[in-house]
Amino acid sequence: MSRYTGPNNKISRRYGYSLLENNKEFNKGKRRTSAPGQHGAKRQKLSNYGVHLYEKQKLRYMYGLGEKQLRNLFNKSFKMKGVIGENLFILLESRLDNMVYRLGFASTRRQARQIVNHGHILVNGKKIDIPSYQVKIDDEISLKEKSRKNPFILEAMKANKSKIKLFVEVDEKNFTGKMIRFPKRDELNQEINESLIVEFYNK
Repeated sequence: MSRYTGPNNKISRRYGYSLLENNKEFNKGKRRTSAPGQHGAKRQKLSNYGVHLYEKQKLRYMYGLGEKQLRNLFNKSFKMKGVIGENLFILLESRLDNMVYRLGFASTRRQARQIVNHGHILVNGKKIDIPSYQVKIDDEISLKEKSRKNPFILEAMKANKSKIKLFVEVDEKNFTGKMIRFPKRDELNQEINESLIVEFYNK
């Protein structure tokens, strides 16, 4: 299954949570109870399999991954020490596109992916244009000199100043940042039940 590139609002409404983690997708801050569509389809009760699939899809759409990508990350998390669900979040958060988003260089993960793809990002002084690149603790992530005047990036940095997570460190003056430690589960989205995702892949 390929990566979803359609409207965020449609997916947020279908799954009943903010894909962008800021609730901007919901009209006047209110969640619509009906599914997306011209007249709003009625929600049907999910089977046990459907509940697990539903949760996995929420995670996949939030981080903007294809099914194969998420499956590969789950397989890696399974081999790591610790709790599988938390390991999966660590791998997802360590992706370069996500780190660009967490550092405030982009307003959304989609924009962060585009910034990486277009070669605006350096990791330890070397250009990396692979969104799935796994960032290590204390790797320096910086903007190329020519990219530091990009209006979209500057606007995102200004808007995201108060939203920077505790597990990253940002030097706005020098347009650099790094992950200083792995995130704790309670610092990440609480609307995702990772245990259901682990059960889904273990079936």
